[in-house]
Amino acid sequence: MKPEQILRSPLTPLSAPPYPLRPTRFIDREYLNIVYRTDPDALRAVVPEPLEVAEPLVRFEVMHMGDVDGFGPYTESGQVIAVRFDGEDGEYLHEMHLNNAGAIAAGRELSAYPKAVGTPRLFVEEGVLVGTLDYASQRVATATMAYKHDALDHGEARDQITVPTFAIKAVLGYSGLRVCDLVRTEISDITVKQAWRGPARLELFAHVMAPLADLPVLEIVSASHILTDLTLAPAKPVHDYLK
Repeated sequence: MKPEQILRSPLTPLSAPPYPLRPTRFIDREYLNIVYRTDPDALRAVVPEPLEVAEPLVRFEVMHMGDVDGFGPYTESGQVIAVRFDGEDGEYLHEMHLNNAGAIAAGRELSAYPKAVGTPRLFVEEGVLVGTLDYASQRVATATMAYKHDALDHGEARDQITVPTFAIKAVLGYSGLRVCDLVRTEISDITVKQAWRGPARLELFAHVMAPLADLPVLEIVSASHILTDLTLAPAKPVHDYLK
């Protein structure tokens, strides 16, 4: 393989790249979102400066991807934190766990998504939307929401999904950090197909490799169930920690 061939597709293993180098389109991306109030001190301990904790709010999410370019269906779960940066309200991507190796690699390498292994599920039983997250054989989170309880305005649902998000992009070199940026992304290409709100409950369990319970649930603020088509936007650096 010649050097110019390597540079055209610099993904390893070179013989079987784990994901395509193009924007990812999601069809029938289904969200269970539960926003809850937590301990402000616990948030300040995990939110990186210069992000500021706006309110002590966390959004626990379980997302089932019905059809994804290059990856196929998979499910993802995690936490995002309400923050403010340079006068703009947004969310900090704290933890993401999913069951697709290619999507883990793409999220970490192409963008700055803090993706790691996990086994989330999203399903309906006895009139309840259920979202769970397991790490190997251990339960990490269980969320329940009344199924299609009350209609949610599609504009409000869109606002929930398109809030600006921030994350840390860190790349190690051979002798230390090569890149360490705070990056920003925002979904704009989105179609809301269905949207619902309703009562919900969330229980988190302590786990050393999936420490979602370090941000305890003090009060459920809101819950939504949203079905969308969307395309992920590229991440852009907004702060360089190495400088």
